[in-house]
Amino acid sequence: MNNLIVVLMGGLSEEREISFLSGKACSDALAKKGYNVINLDVKGYFVEKLKRLKPKAVFNALHGKYGEDGFTQSILESMKIPYTHSGVLASNLAMDKELSRIIFKKNNLKVPNYFLLKDGNKINLKKKIKFPVVVKPVSEGSSLGVYICKNKKQFKKNCKQLMDKYSRFLVEEYIPGREIQVAVMGKKSLGAIELIPKRKFYDYKAKYSSSAQTRHIMPAPLSSKKYKEVLSMAQKAHKLLGCKGITRSDFRFFKNKFYLLETNTQPGMTKLSLVPEIAKHNGIKFEDLVAMIIEDASCNR
Repeated sequence: MNNLIVVLMGGLSEEREISFLSGKACSDALAKKGYNVINLDVKGYFVEKLKRLKPKAVFNALHGKYGEDGFTQSILESMKIPYTHSGVLASNLAMDKELSRIIFKKNNLKVPNYFLLKDGNKINLKKKIKFPVVVKPVSEGSSLGVYICKNKKQFKKNCKQLMDKYSRFLVEEYIPGREIQVAVMGKKSLGAIELIPKRKFYDYKAKYSSSAQTRHIMPAPLSSKKYKEVLSMAQKAHKLLGCKGITRSDFRFFKNKFYLLETNTQPGMTKLSLVPEIAKHNGIKFEDLVAMIIEDASCNR
């Protein structure tokens, strides 16, 4: 009986380096649990390599474009290979911040006020959102391309940078307050953690550099009522998007209200990552968490 697990990592997105860190950590964990594991960098003719390997299942440790947006998931579906995390549609919806927010708003999950900016659009900001504003790509992860703009000069400069690279991006009101993130596994919220970054916000460096010294508080110091509320909101977002396996939803907590920023279908699994930290607080060791994720792998969702 074939018991081979292939861990997909690397890939072609700007999060390639982080994907290797997540993938290696998960690969090591699976090996410790007794699985037969092979690591595969998703570039070039990786489909042919997968065909030759004929794995029992794939652990998808890719982050960002092509790995997290439904592209790789659709390939695995066509090959009838079970894989971890969310399916094609849920992955695509969660990665697209515009589509996911439309769904969230229609189902009474509070999100920041925002509008979409496309190539060639000219927007009178005074009629839309007051400064400061946040600009961010519609489909990008790890806070890549996210800027806080305090005035028109910063806004124009950052928009130009984004327009050189992306065809669409969001302009949203800046929500001050506390950074709260919630992990969901299957149909259950595992817990909420608060982040206090020394940087302006929880950006790429704060996420992945130990030198950034972001403070983690687990569990998030909220009232019992508010803690249950944010867990419920994350669980609802997970369900609305049709997600499977592990997700992490990011919130801002300001004036006693939670604002949902996004839901990540393939959150980081490095030593600095939040989902393993939340799971650990619940008595779930990293190796056991990774094993739970692979045992939940499926296809034809």
